[in-house]
Amino acid sequence: MRPFKHPATSELALERVLYALSDSIRLDIVRHLARVDTASCGELDGGRPKSTVSHHFKVLREAGLVLTENTGTTHMNRLRRADIESRFPGLLAAILAQHT
Repeated sequence: MRPFKHPATSELALERVLYALSDSIRLDIVRHLARVDTASCGELDGGRPKSTVSHHFKVLREAGLVLTENTGTTHMNRLRRADIESRFPGLLAAILAQHT
């Protein structure tokens, strides 16, 4: 499997982060990842089609919110909490504190 591309911390753009978090599915994925160290795409798919979930993970990766690594044939994901906090202090905590 090819490795995924992730933006450097210095390349994270607030507009992309907020866009990624504006979708309820992606926000649910981020909230789940905030509670665990890592999770596979299968753990986070919510029964949705693979193509839909792949799109959501691509948006999250490109925004710099999620780091996806290949572990064998499984894609493992983790929240880039430290990177987000260093670039946008307090943003992630404020978003995660909100309940829907």
